[in-house]
Amino acid sequence: MKRARHTRARGFTLIEVMIAVSISAIIGVLVAGSFQRTIYAKDLIESQDERYSAVRLAMTRMSREISMAFLSERYDHKRFRERPTIFKGNDSGDRDSLIFTAFAHERLFRDAKESDQSLLEYKLDTDPDHQGLYALFRREKVHLDTDPERGGTLAMLCDNVTSLDFAYWDWKKKDWTNEWSTASAERASQLPLRVRIRLEVKMPDGKNKKFETQTRIAMIRPLD
Repeated sequence: MKRARHTRARGFTLIEVMIAVSISAIIGVLVAGSFQRTIYAKDLIESQDERYSAVRLAMTRMSREISMAFLSERYDHKRFRERPTIFKGNDSGDRDSLIFTAFAHERLFRDAKESDQSLLEYKLDTDPDHQGLYALFRREKVHLDTDPERGGTLAMLCDNVTSLDFAYWDWKKKDWTNEWSTASAERASQLPLRVRIRLEVKMPDGKNKKFETQTRIAMIRPLD
């Protein structure tokens, strides 16, 4: 009589289990790392796009408002000893500034006692959110007075700025100059034909990016 053969079920050894767990852990780490790199790249691209958009808006606004700069000989001579409309560009290395009067003001309230003329200033100042960097600020003064250097409202246009540079096209000398002041005798009655704006910004990837544009001033002679 033949004996019935019974086969015993063979399980996994401890070494096999440990190898399987190790392989699964390695695959999990690789997958998690891939997800982290994908999320980081996504966040970086979004941050880059936001910075580009902020710079484009700032450059567009500066170009539009500078193009509407003007001087005028029509003012109250009893109130003002000097002409209240000005155009003053200071060369300060990487931190240039520009103060000028323009037909660029937009009234937000119907009965506001304001016109379309105002005094504007573009300058760099300490970035409140990023230590060691600057931010681009815009100051607007809706009523012209005898102290153009003070007063008005201040708003930040762009952060993470490393440098701001203005250059002015002298249409008489046919050359660029780094400064312009209508308070001087040479340029008391003229504005530059074009203004070049260069802005350098630190991008989220840590690299500095330079942006440049030019704008043409419509009225280069004082209104009379």
